Amino acid sequence: MSGAAAGPDPGYTDLGFARVDTAREARQGVAECVYAPGKRTGHITAIVAELLDRSDGPVLVTRVEAEPARTVLAAHPGGSHDPAARLLAWRPAPPDGFRLAILTAGTADEPVAAEAAAVARAVGLEVTLFRDVGVAGLHRLLDCAEEVAAHDAVVVVAGMEGALASVVGGLVACPVVAVPVSTGYGAGLDGVTALLAMLSSCAAGLTVVNIDSGFGAAMAAHRLAMAVRSRRGPG
Repeated sequence: MSGAAAGPDPGYTDLGFARVDTAREARQGVAECVYAPGKRTGHITAIVAELLDRSDGPVLVTRVEAEPARTVLAAHPGGSHDPAARLLAWRPAPPDGFRLAILTAGTADEPVAAEAAAVARAVGLEVTLFRDVGVAGLHRLLDCAEEVAAHDAVVVVAGMEGALASVVGGLVACPVVAVPVSTGYGAGLDGVTALLAMLSSCAAGLTVVNIDSGFGAAMAAHRLAMAVRSRRGPG
């Protein structure tokens, strides 16, 4: 007598400590990304194993420091760790032609921009970084404004008062994703001031993600790229 037939795939794997969303790549084009803080290294290793087995494209672990990254890579060779971006990545996607500009207002915003750039490249976007073009020296932005505007989307990473996002939003026609950063003095409120300024921007259609979320900005750009690809069709 044969065993019972397997039921339909529920779209996730229950590891006991986590239910890994194995259907996300089919829904959104990229497998579930693993947020490392708060997770045991052994748990990260087990989740990555499931994602590598159940998906074909990039597998990413965000906000992961060097020591746990070494342990996870030892268990799953073939990946790479970007210490500036704190990103572990396996099977990065080839560039798909979607051009993303990432701008920083100042050098202090670089860690968040590094995360955005590394995630965007891992999911197949073509990234150009424009560093230190904040509004305190507006001529720096104006010097590269035409080059920035030639991209398919722009991510603006800014702390302090977050004004750069509004300026860029008024200069370019493509979608702009704003990332408030927790740099600044007391009244900056660890990024809340920049967040509220970006949400209150008079530059129409600005998209704003969470404070310090370079990952969120990159994935917003990825969704835009997916929409563009779906309308172009194959080939």
